[in-house]
Amino acid sequence: MTTPAYKWTFAPRFRRNAFGWRSQPACQRVKEAVAEVKKAAKTDPALGAEGAVKFLEKVAPALEQVDSSSGAIGTAVNNAIDALVPIIASAPVDDKQRDKWLQRVWKAYEEDGYCYLDIMGDRWGELCASPKMASRWVDHFIDTVRIHWKEAKRSPGGGGYYRGVSPCLSSLLVAGRYQELIDLLELAPFPFWYYHRYGFFAIGRLHGKEAAMAFANGFDCKNDQFMIERDCEEFLLSIGEVEEAYQRFGLRNNQSNTHINTFRALVKRYPHKEKTEILMDLIGSSPGAEGKWFATARKLGFRDLAMRLATQSSSDPQTLNRAAKDTVESDPEFSLAVSMASIHWLCQGGGYEITGFDVLTPYRLALSAAERLGKADEVKQKIEKLILRT
Repeated sequence: MTTPAYKWTFAPRFRRNAFGWRSQPACQRVKEAVAEVKKAAKTDPALGAEGAVKFLEKVAPALEQVDSSSGAIGTAVNNAIDALVPIIASAPVDDKQRDKWLQRVWKAYEEDGYCYLDIMGDRWGELCASPKMASRWVDHFIDTVRIHWKEAKRSPGGGGYYRGVSPCLSSLLVAGRYQELIDLLELAPFPFWYYHRYGFFAIGRLHGKEAAMAFANGFDCKNDQFMIERDCEEFLLSIGEVEEAYQRFGLRNNQSNTHINTFRALVKRYPHKEKTEILMDLIGSSPGAEGKWFATARKLGFRDLAMRLATQSSSDPQTLNRAAKDTVESDPEFSLAVSMASIHWLCQGGGYEITGFDVLTPYRLALSAAERLGKADEVKQKIEKLILRT
């Protein structure tokens, strides 16, 4: 099968300033290119896959002059690969065409001197799209992997680095050559979970859950503990042990940069779980720091819970002040409770880089909400008592 010609080219329209090529326009161009490929794949999957292959061929050379010290470009390319690999893998083409694509991607992967395409190795089996094609590529890699690993065992530091190791292990797994994969890992010169994780999945498919989990628990490499737990969770999910995956690994493995993003990550990963249950589990996993979940509870519409959290443990006064200001007219009772909590934690020394404005704000908001509720005098007295206790 011959795919139509893809006219699009990955033109590196990046800007340069006194400090070199800028990464921001580069990241934007990567995103635009991925969006263009996705759009093509919707109407013509084979054409979209051809565009994805062309992107992978051109992206590393196009970015070689761009400053990547911030890591932003690497992240953008990794996200692009995550989006494009399924497009290539799912394209309805024959083995001859797929093998041509794989040859082109392999050439780009080998020639990438900046490691932008490194994660392609882990996705090689998926790119092959079938056990038959994966097995062909295993035969292409496996003898060289054996030679490199045997040499490395004979002389520490010997054997060099072979970029085909991850593609070989990934392809062995997809090809269903599980025992061969396990036997190959016996030659690995060091205990490195990045490679042995493939053996973990192979053991699970050959011998079941208990054997796989025993292998993971007995793997002696503390630096890889997070990766080991992520793979254990992934394995349990893949065999339908969803509740066990959630209870044992879900809360720890899906931490994000903010509390609300952590919650969203868990909801996405475990859609069968009630959102309230996930939130309560997250709150329960932070004993003594329940107040940090105030903003999340409020954003999700759980105002009663948010009020409890605001008083249960230290909450950021500035966050409480914003919430009180937003609701002083629509929900004065909530605004009053949150303002009083802010005053309480300020009196306890809470907050970061607190200014006089941050101190006056909850006082004014509390009185404003109290007037709407007809409790102005009562609230003034409570505030005075809070201040006198300090």
